[in-house]
Amino acid sequence: MGPKKDSKSAVPIQPVPEKRGYEFGGPLGAFGIVFILPILVYCFAFFCNDISGCPAPSLLHPSTLTWDRLKEEIGWPDEGLMGIYNTRVTLWVLSYYALHIVLQIVLPGQVVEGVPLACGGRHIYKFNAFRSSILIFAGLGAGTYVYGADFAVWTFIWDNYLQVVSANLLIVIVLSIYVYARSFSIPAPGQPNPEYRELAPGGHSGNVLYDFFIGRELNSRITLPIPFVSEKASKIIDIGTFCEVRPGLTGWIIMNLANIAHQYRTHGYVTDSILLITAVQGFYVMDCLYMEPAILTTMDIIMDGFGYMLCFGDLVWVPFIYSTQTRYLAIFPYKMGLNGLALIASVSGLGYYIFRSANNEKNRFRTDPNDPRVQHLKYITTKTGSKLITSGWWGTARHINYFGDWLMSWGYCLPTGIAGYVMLETINPSTGQLEKRAVQTPEAQGWGSIFTYFYVLYFGILLIHREGRDEEKCHKKYGKDWEKYKSLVRYKIIPGIY
Repeated sequence: MGPKKDSKSAVPIQPVPEKRGYEFGGPLGAFGIVFILPILVYCFAFFCNDISGCPAPSLLHPSTLTWDRLKEEIGWPDEGLMGIYNTRVTLWVLSYYALHIVLQIVLPGQVVEGVPLACGGRHIYKFNAFRSSILIFAGLGAGTYVYGADFAVWTFIWDNYLQVVSANLLIVIVLSIYVYARSFSIPAPGQPNPEYRELAPGGHSGNVLYDFFIGRELNSRITLPIPFVSEKASKIIDIGTFCEVRPGLTGWIIMNLANIAHQYRTHGYVTDSILLITAVQGFYVMDCLYMEPAILTTMDIIMDGFGYMLCFGDLVWVPFIYSTQTRYLAIFPYKMGLNGLALIASVSGLGYYIFRSANNEKNRFRTDPNDPRVQHLKYITTKTGSKLITSGWWGTARHINYFGDWLMSWGYCLPTGIAGYVMLETINPSTGQLEKRAVQTPEAQGWGSIFTYFYVLYFGILLIHREGRDEEKCHKKYGKDWEKYKSLVRYKIIPGIY
């Protein structure tokens, strides 16, 4: 039986929301992520820099470390904390977000229905992120063709990096507060619910900090009052999907491109390492944007509310932490050679093949089990009516796509080599002038890997944690059927190992 309808208006009635326990360590974990992770983003920028080195030399000698010396080495602003904010920069960053909104509205796109909701209906979505990003990259390409590496966008990003981070963090805070406050206008159980609004199962614990962090409302959406736009889907901005695939992912590649431009301005050439990372990550992002409708079957959309956690991850963590490797290479131009290129391209290619093939298989099976490409798959049918695949990619491991994703992460980090450098004054052989250059010394070598290989470690932990969340939710949903499924598909992520 589906959700009840109001007999007079045929409007869906809000059901009693499902409720789950704490995740991510509950309120204490939420406190750490809300207040500590932003500091970590700034630490990456300060402690691996083009002023003193990566890491800042004083960090290698804790016994002699002083705050005054460290401030000089990391380029701490004279204004203190206020120096990492700039209103002009914030307005430019806001214009970047506004551009994404305008492109979503005006460009043609694919209109898709989402998965069935607990309250009875389906949301509609307009997807055109791939076209939007192509247009943005075309504009950046044109500017680079005319002005080269000195194109204003590239110099603006590098020269105002900390202020750009702060602008995005400010947007995250404001947007998170907005969706949290707005969630309290969701109709109460038993009330008419014409907009199909509902609380996320894990987002209404009653603890303010935790609910703000995890997200109270599932699929928080805004309908823009645009009189000249007739198509309903074009007026709707689904905040979760917008943040997940538009400003953050596109911004990630824009950060990489700005880093390439800086490497060229500084050294007069571009290395194979920075090009490979940008190409691999760019392909990953564009593939994600091209396959944008597949996001509707992900946990972020069908289970998790949109709160600070996803907002910060999409708009700050992804573009700035994920571009750490190219930022490092912009300063220290490490070259790999053909053998290194071949090795890393193979690892990344294998990871992508597993990741995309598995996700395509799942998405096709969920949307159309009779598709010739997936109709041969074996599965078990649970008491809830769901079908769990026991052959193909999903017969090798219950979360095989995570393995592919993790393999790709190595391709992002290996091109930095055994990282670490110190900024020393050297004579430029072509000009004869004294200038600062990144030099890898025995003392610094390896310590920079804390920054450039952080992604592999973090991402591995993230995927294992996500796998644990998946397992818990599936066990709760399917009960004994899930135990039967686990007996048929024994491994979690890596076939034969884990």
